[in-house]
This record gives sequence, C-alpha cells and structure tokens, in this order.
Amino acid sequence: MIKKTRRRLWRSMLHRISRVSPVIAAQLLYFRKTGKYLNVRNPRDFNEKLQWLKIYWRDPLMTLCADKYEMHQYVTRQGGGNALNTILAVYDSPEEIDWEELPQRFALKCTHGCGYNIVTRNKHELDPEAVKRKLTTWMGEKFGQGNLEPHYDEITPRIILERYIENRAGQLPMDYKIYCFNGVAKLVEVCSERERELKLDFFDLAWNRLAISFETLQRDTPPERPACFEEMVAYAEQLAQPFPFVRMDFYDNDGVPILGELTFTPGSSMSTCYSEYGLRYLGDLLTLPEAPFDRAKSSTSPPGMHTIHRT
Repeated sequence: MIKKTRRRLWRSMLHRISRVSPVIAAQLLYFRKTGKYLNVRNPRDFNEKLQWLKIYWRDPLMTLCADKYEMHQYVTRQGGGNALNTILAVYDSPEEIDWEELPQRFALKCTHGCGYNIVTRNKHELDPEAVKRKLTTWMGEKFGQGNLEPHYDEITPRIILERYIENRAGQLPMDYKIYCFNGVAKLVEVCSERERELKLDFFDLAWNRLAISFETLQRDTPPERPACFEEMVAYAEQLAQPFPFVRMDFYDNDGVPILGELTFTPGSSMSTCYSEYGLRYLGDLLTLPEAPFDRAKSSTSPPGMHTIHRT
C-alpha cells in the first residue's frame, strides 16, 4: 500500500511538472530510471533521440497507430490489412463482456497501453470476475503518465477480443520486431523463450547477428530467419513512411506474418536492454527532424530530416 501511494504521488508530481516543462520532467524521469543525464540539446544515443521525439514531435497519427483497435484503420488504408489479426469483438467496459460467449482460446487486450493483455488457451482455467477486475483497473489507468508517453493518454480506452494465435506445434509464435528509421527498415529484434527466460537477439536485414543487447540476453544458438521475413519487412516499410521512428511488431505464424502493434517508444525510451554500443549504434541510424513539429497545429508536411546538434 505504501509503495502504491508513493508511486501515485510520484506520477502526480511528474505529470504536474510535465505540464510546465516537459524537458525537466523527462530529465527527472530519465535519471530516476537509468541513472543518466538526459541530453535533449544534443541527443546522441537511441534513448536520447526517442526522448527528443517524445517532447518535440507531436503527430495524431502516432496516437491512432498506438491504439490497438484504431491502428487497424491505418494499416488497412495503407494496404496491410492481410497482416492484421482478427478482432472478434470490441468493448467499452469489462461489464459488456459475456463470458459464456467468449471462445475457449482468446486474447483480451486494452487498447491504450502496453502489457494490458490476458491471453489464454483455456478460458475455464481463469476466474471471470478476477479477469474483469483486472481489466477494470487497467481501463482506469492513464498509461502514458507513468513514463511520459503522451500519445497513449490520447487513446480512448477500449477492450478488444482477438483471435488466439498459435503455430502448428501448439506454441505461441516467435516475435519479430522490425526497427524502421525515417521510413526504412534497418534491423530486427527477435524475442524468444518467453515461457522460460526472455531472450533478445538482433539481426540486420541480411540476418547477420548484431551485438546490440547484452550477451546474457542472447540465445546460445541464434534463431533462424523466418520464411516470411521479407514479407514482414515489406509491410513494415509500407507502414513506416510518416514516422521518424517506429517499431513494427510481427508474429511468424507458420510462415504467415501477423502484425501485433506499432511501437514508438520501446522501453518507454529508457530501455536498459541495449548495451552502450547498441545505444550508439541505434542512435546513429535515427536522423531527427531539424525542428519541433506538431502536425495537429500545422497545415504543412513534416520538416525535413537531418542530423541535429544543438547547443
């Protein structure tokens, strides 16, 4: 209880500071999470550049694409509808869910944040009331306030019921996260062994292993390149064009790519899974806009991109 109270007080204070100075709030949070000073005048590594984008790059399209329900609209409009998982139902509140009508296997997800997922192969192993209580808690949270990710707080909270995904072996499919910089796919993060101890391996598009994550996070035997990898990359670049950076998260379902979500702030832009070399490597791939931009207040196209150095 004391920890929860302290967390609420910290978030409330951070939110108030952010309304006055987003830069100071970001620097406080960044130091608290990473122990490092955040340089927003001359951002160099990956986390710093993503922090700059959180503060200075505002685009309503980011909110739409971060919304697990509304992003279907954008993906379909851009010609990527075949890569989407099936949404079976949409709810405005947990009270609308009829447990008896749910399929045996399903995924319930809140649309306005990360980690708000309930995935089961057998609904009879779950307590319906406990599930609804958890969903009610999530629906009442402002996910973006915790780590200063404002695009999440502009999403209308909803719950989607998705088709359960599993491969022919009856396992959850491998997770492939394609990093797109200024509209171009550059590398992929492979997430595996979720049931035991999560492993993170990085590869360039030619499937050469990259030393971006810490060695302890990597598999001893590198995962193989999926047969549908080129298709994933094509979808990713097709959808990434409007954004300085976006990560496209796919599943390989027995050779069929399924797009899970679009992520703009991996690790809340404070990820500790990258090595120092990895942070610089990824930072060098991202060319930031030459000036702050707010598409909602501008009738012009986004400003051109170039490497920035502020003093």
